[in-house]
Amino acid sequence: MNITVVGAGYVGFVTGVCFANLKYKVNILDTDKEKISKINKKISPFYEKNLDSLLKSIDINATTDYREAITDADVIFICVGTPVKEDNSLDLSYVLDACKQLIEFMKKNQLIVIKSTVTPGTTENEIIPFLEKHSGLKEGKDFHLAVNPEFLREGTALYDFQNPDRIIVGCKNQNVKKIFEKLYDDFSCPKMFTDPATAEMIKYASNCFLATKVSFINEIGNICKKINVDVYDVAEGMGYDKRIGRSFLNAGAGWGGSCLPKDVKALITKAKELGVKPIILESILEVNDRQPFKIIELLKKHHQDLKGKDIGILGGAFKQGTDDTRESKAIPVIRELLKEQAVVKIYDPQAEKNLKKLFSQVKYCSAEEVLDSQAILILTGWKEFEDLEYKGKLVIDGRKINQAKKESQTYEGVCW
Repeated sequence: MNITVVGAGYVGFVTGVCFANLKYKVNILDTDKEKISKINKKISPFYEKNLDSLLKSIDINATTDYREAITDADVIFICVGTPVKEDNSLDLSYVLDACKQLIEFMKKNQLIVIKSTVTPGTTENEIIPFLEKHSGLKEGKDFHLAVNPEFLREGTALYDFQNPDRIIVGCKNQNVKKIFEKLYDDFSCPKMFTDPATAEMIKYASNCFLATKVSFINEIGNICKKINVDVYDVAEGMGYDKRIGRSFLNAGAGWGGSCLPKDVKALITKAKELGVKPIILESILEVNDRQPFKIIELLKKHHQDLKGKDIGILGGAFKQGTDDTRESKAIPVIRELLKEQAVVKIYDPQAEKNLKKLFSQVKYCSAEEVLDSQAILILTGWKEFEDLEYKGKLVIDGRKINQAKKESQTYEGVCW
């Protein structure tokens, strides 16, 4: 099978690279000429562990030409962004634009796969009618459409693709099911075939549940802080319970990234459209929005007036292992520090380029320069932060860096 992946973002590029590694012929299609140029030069357009080395070892083509990418494709994966609008409803414009552009070059019996995250019912109620209206073709007769949500974690995306917990496919056609069985033949994990709306809901329910776990343990951590209990010990004890599990129970400054925030917001909006009051989902967001300001509260216990104070920040990416700063909890912390007229110094091993797009008035430094500050805030859990020298320092830790807790003169964990 020839595979075309529309969208060279995080999901699309990782998907394309991994399928190419399985010896499929893969085209990556994107309108961003700079990204396409990098890929064809065997340079990853973003940071992800082992991605550059894998890219150099495979045969893959990248293009901005829809005709080149679509004409000979058997399977077309739509992997473009689905942000939320100002009202937190799903912005489907990138998906529909990609569909509209590929229509001109579609051939009979091509399989179009929605891998972009869309709210339940979107594929059947909006995408299929859109394709049929603008192409004059009939889904199920002239072309096929399925939903195949992704479950990749930034920082471990290659491992996640190659070692999935499950593969979910939403389709209504037995011939399409056979294509996916062949496509994912190398994977031994459970493969669940269902209808498109259920597949879409599985993705949203999964992400919202993970967000729930983090917000829950942060709320527990805030209580633990008041009674001098280490929430990480609590999480360890909870994690031995097979019904709960240990993953996503790391308390700290809050969760961010390109998926969880927008997915929780979009499902809240969808629920309200359906007349359902999403009490738990709204609480998840409320806890997460408050959490980074706990860092500022703890800092002000030691420096009530931040004006002119040198405040060092370790980490700006939303999590370790990525250069992605989307919804990073470092962002509201930096904004508050600048509002208080502090002098902000920051170091992140991968995210400096993206941070500079957000903050021009911040000093970008080495880790050692950040440590030479009147207070140090740890906002991303990079492993290299365990190797720094914290002796004599005031540290406010949002990511449980044990070396900082062990060495610093004054140490405050946000939830411990």
